[in-house]
Amino acid sequence: MNAARVFAGFLLGVMTLMWGAVGMAGEVSTAEPVTVNAWLLRMHEASRQRAYTGTFVVSAGAKTASAKIWHVCDGTQQMERVEPLSGPPRSTFRRNDQVITFFPESRVAIAESRESLGLFPNLLKSSDTNLGEFYGLKVIGSERVVGVEADVLQLIPKDSARYGYRVWSEKRTGLVVQLQTLDSGGRVIEQAAFSELHLDAPVSMAKLSQMMGATEGYRIENPSVQKTTPEAQGWSMRRLVPGFHSVGCYLRTVAVAAAESVAAPQALQWMFSDGLATVSLFVEPFDSRRHVREGAFDFGGATHTLTRHLDGWWVTAVGEVPTATLNIFSQALERRK
Repeated sequence: MNAARVFAGFLLGVMTLMWGAVGMAGEVSTAEPVTVNAWLLRMHEASRQRAYTGTFVVSAGAKTASAKIWHVCDGTQQMERVEPLSGPPRSTFRRNDQVITFFPESRVAIAESRESLGLFPNLLKSSDTNLGEFYGLKVIGSERVVGVEADVLQLIPKDSARYGYRVWSEKRTGLVVQLQTLDSGGRVIEQAAFSELHLDAPVSMAKLSQMMGATEGYRIENPSVQKTTPEAQGWSMRRLVPGFHSVGCYLRTVAVAAAESVAAPQALQWMFSDGLATVSLFVEPFDSRRHVREGAFDFGGATHTLTRHLDGWWVTAVGEVPTATLNIFSQALERRK
């Protein structure tokens, strides 16, 4: 994990959170109480019929990334096309949990399944998840942003283990047009917003599907990902941060320099979420040539990284939570005897 790789996933990660919460039918009413779970679930469900295009900007500290987005959903299938406006040319297409990224300069296309993209609504629907225990919901009012009238609401954390969020939701459609991540002092540490938005745009799912399947002339790479369980791999947690649940465990091939001429090792990725924030623990065999520095790394924004040498293993904790929360996860991980 290096700074470039962490920030490369930054834009898609923030957009994933917004995709999970793109649409609440009707305006927010203050006449009756609205629970956090109910509000977020209504946002998700209403998104199934929305189509839009726009330019999306994410900023964290001194870093800014922007992308052009095409989104369409027919109630059962959700598709997006995302083209970053800076850096090497690339296009990412997503159909539900299937993702493929085209790199035209190298003629390489990386195809993978990202089940975590559907995590948000599924976790909220589980009987043992209650975001209301860990976040409060406050209706702030309304503002005009990116040319539309939006309801403004705030998710306020009830402990120091997670960040807060301020959300701008377009009044008529419920589309999330701006999202801020707030630290414990209420300061904005990360912002994602549309700088340009066209609702009900004529986005063709058939055309996006055709573009997604146009792999001729590209070398297709399928990163090795295998579902597993922590127990099967010999790992467990002494304790969990309240509100966070285990939501997936995978074996992934670790990328190594070609010059090393060694077999690529496998890393365990154990994922946790409280329904909004996510944390991943990556565990791989310790390699003194690659694993040289323990500690916490802050690249700006809400995403932090923490590394730890645990006996013969190297643990990397990554998540959009405070560093102290990552430390709890890292220290709680233990090898099963």
